[in-house]
Amino acid sequence: MADYYEILGVPRTADAEQIKKAYRRLAMEHHPDRNQGSEEAEARFKELSEAYETLKDPQRRAGYDRFGKDGARGAGSGPFQGGFDLNDAVETFMRDFGGAGFGDLFGGARRRGPAGQSRAAGETLRVRLPITLREVVSGATKRIRLAILEPCGTCSGSGSADSKEVEACRTCGGTGEERIAQRSVFGQFVSLATCRTCRGEGRIVRNPCTVCHGEGRVRAERDVEIEVPPGVSSENFISLRGRGNVGPRGGPRGDIVVLLEVEEDDRFIRDGTDLVTEIVVSFAQAALGAEVEVPVIEGSSKVDVPPGVQSGQAIRIRGEGLPELHGAARGDLVIRVRVWTPTKLSREQRESFERLREVEAPPPERVEDAEAHQGFWSKLREAFT
Repeated sequence: MADYYEILGVPRTADAEQIKKAYRRLAMEHHPDRNQGSEEAEARFKELSEAYETLKDPQRRAGYDRFGKDGARGAGSGPFQGGFDLNDAVETFMRDFGGAGFGDLFGGARRRGPAGQSRAAGETLRVRLPITLREVVSGATKRIRLAILEPCGTCSGSGSADSKEVEACRTCGGTGEERIAQRSVFGQFVSLATCRTCRGEGRIVRNPCTVCHGEGRVRAERDVEIEVPPGVSSENFISLRGRGNVGPRGGPRGDIVVLLEVEEDDRFIRDGTDLVTEIVVSFAQAALGAEVEVPVIEGSSKVDVPPGVQSGQAIRIRGEGLPELHGAARGDLVIRVRVWTPTKLSREQRESFERLREVEAPPPERVEDAEAHQGFWSKLREAFT
């Protein structure tokens, strides 16, 4: 593996804020949910998260700076005690950046059970949830059906056909962990790792259940209700803690991570909490002023176009945009005005324009808000995409 600082693209003198910003930018780019399951992006995402977990912690960073990766492992508890997998990487990202105030994720891939034994938590479920702009304004309660792993009813989740056939693991003595000693030129480091024999459970099932094949869980369908607060965006995640897959053989439930996807609305472009739209007016409406109909989130509304408006000028309607996430304020509706030039004129229209040309004032050399040959709408879409 490359140097952690090189992975994040930061100098060795980088402070905590620089490390955090670099990780967030790169993790957003390589997040598995944004790369259609690309194995290359997944590996890169895991690598970035492992580097971030090390360098954000002063104690582990100091150990890494002195002795490399082995030094980071030996510098207290952390994500390396039982290895660092994709679930750890996703939970690292969700914990520090994805929750956006919707609830926290638990930090470890395993949890302690009775008698010091470790139970593997269920895998984190990641689902996409489309929502409309109208639901962004008001919030919404959504219900989705998921395929989820539930405890096996035959063995009560133990994975064993006979409870007497479950015995403590002889390799780790039932603790679920092995102590691994590693020697280097700097001395000996002792670290804890998940037991290879029992995979961290501390016990061995000799007679597996025939229904779940020793897993202690079976696949089922369950309806899940999700509360979406107002003001969310497509970068937000909602974490439903402890409502995902049950862990193998009595392990605790994992999480459900909901990736929000705000559907595009052809009428608007979103700019934070503001909504931007466009209206087209005629020469006469631009010169004399007019009352025109404009789109709003729920239908349409009337707005006064002032006399003498120029193409490209904006009319702002306060409070008709989107709400802040967990805030009381609401953005504005920004209406860009585009003056339409007719391409086909009737005889009467041509005569009217010819009379107007005789009496109208010459145009200024430059109009600040005038649009170039490319339409404002297409330029704005390019800017935001």
